[in-house]
Amino acid sequence: MSSDPIRALGLTDDPRFVAPEKLGGKSAGVHDGVAITENPATGEVLGGVRLDGSAALDRAINESIEAFKKWREVPAPARGQVVRAIGEEFRRVKEPLGELVSLEMGKIRAEGLGEVQETIDIADYAVGLSRQLPGQVFPSERAGHRMFEQWLPIGPVGVITAFNFPNAVWGWNAMLAAVCGDTTIWKPSLLTPLVAMATNAAAERVAAKMGHAGVFKLVIGTDDAVGKPMVADRRLPLISATGSCRMGRAVGQAVAARLGRSLLELGGNNAVIVHSDADQELALRSTVFGAVGTAGQRCTTTRRLLLHESIAEKFTERLVAAYKQVATRIGDPLKEGTLIGPLANAAAVEQFLAAVKAAKAQGGEVLFGGERAAPNGLKGHFVQPTIIRAPRSNKLPIAMEETFAPILYVFTYKDLDEAMAMHNGVDQGLSSAIFTESIRASERFLSPTGSGSDCGIANVNAGTSGAEIGGAFGGEKDTGGGRESGSDSWKAYMRRQTTTINFGGKFELAQGIRFE
Repeated sequence: MSSDPIRALGLTDDPRFVAPEKLGGKSAGVHDGVAITENPATGEVLGGVRLDGSAALDRAINESIEAFKKWREVPAPARGQVVRAIGEEFRRVKEPLGELVSLEMGKIRAEGLGEVQETIDIADYAVGLSRQLPGQVFPSERAGHRMFEQWLPIGPVGVITAFNFPNAVWGWNAMLAAVCGDTTIWKPSLLTPLVAMATNAAAERVAAKMGHAGVFKLVIGTDDAVGKPMVADRRLPLISATGSCRMGRAVGQAVAARLGRSLLELGGNNAVIVHSDADQELALRSTVFGAVGTAGQRCTTTRRLLLHESIAEKFTERLVAAYKQVATRIGDPLKEGTLIGPLANAAAVEQFLAAVKAAKAQGGEVLFGGERAAPNGLKGHFVQPTIIRAPRSNKLPIAMEETFAPILYVFTYKDLDEAMAMHNGVDQGLSSAIFTESIRASERFLSPTGSGSDCGIANVNAGTSGAEIGGAFGGEKDTGGGRESGSDSWKAYMRRQTTTINFGGKFELAQGIRFE
């Protein structure tokens, strides 16, 4: 670590920050209106953040509405220049902010820096988008009439994010919302409040300096005091929420009850199919990263491995050998050479252990891992990357659930139709992959009739994790159906208006209707 990222980012000067020595020895969690955050690799308390309540939320929404009235009047290309400057600010603070992600969330340093780079990339993408935001032109059946559509700013956007991507998911939403003319009110996870404070401060600092204060608001609070009121507030036409399927159902129902819009990015239970003709080296490397990257705490983590029976035994042996190597590099996420950091907290470790226990009870065989880890005596929330082979029946109910931990369940199949049925046979539908050299197999997986992968992301000879910002990100079924980042995801942050102009001066109705 090059420096103390908390001080380097100026968080100690924020009035909401409470230094560790002033917390009276309290551990991580919410105590007396303060969210105490820790380093999950060591258990060391990093500091506290004074929480906002419902009054602070109400004030933030009112201020965001006033800022929106001014911001929407700024031409979109000019809004893009503000976002360009924000991207440059994130380039400036990339190293300390990326290290803070590692320090507070636990992902390895390369991934922490990569996450900030993702926000930089989406800012660059949004700058280009600011000169487009196109609408279609339609031919009118009435003489002397012109029809077209335009896309207009929707208003203040409520953004709720999870702990595992405490910077980038905000970036996906906030950068696109900004060029679309919207303001943002952000409720981050209470596991990563310091990253949120530093992130929002960087964006708001630039916007305010350029004469646009209030475009980016941050409200840090509990679900009861901030989350639920935010979701229910009619002043926020769009709620973008990332988290569990359970959370998404609650958010979706509450927003729908007030006829608002929700953009939901929820859980995943992603599978990789390795066909009989696959490049096994490529499949192995991709599967290992997909399964153990971020200690299995990505929504795109590879959780199920479907192997053709003709290659299953040999591939599994190679997989176990690879895991043995990776397991020697569990440790401090900020230390060079570390490949796997800790889980988010003690509760995540207990959920990991419970899933392993359930798998054993259901006939699963632990081929590697399955226990806590204590690399170099660190007292953090570490577990071993784990491989569990399903019984011959291929029935393993625990594998139908998403456990946010590095557990990979291994199944076998006889033909591709069986593999597709297994692949699609879960409630979630986020990311998917097949490894094959066969055009027929890959086209079966990507079937244009919809009979292939039922996920929002489908890859051939590339793993489930590591999406680029240019494509729309999101999934189907219990994953929520939302789309963020690239493609036409910007449309979620705007409202569509169909317009007709009568320049001929003659009263004329469509469908040949006469009213005289």
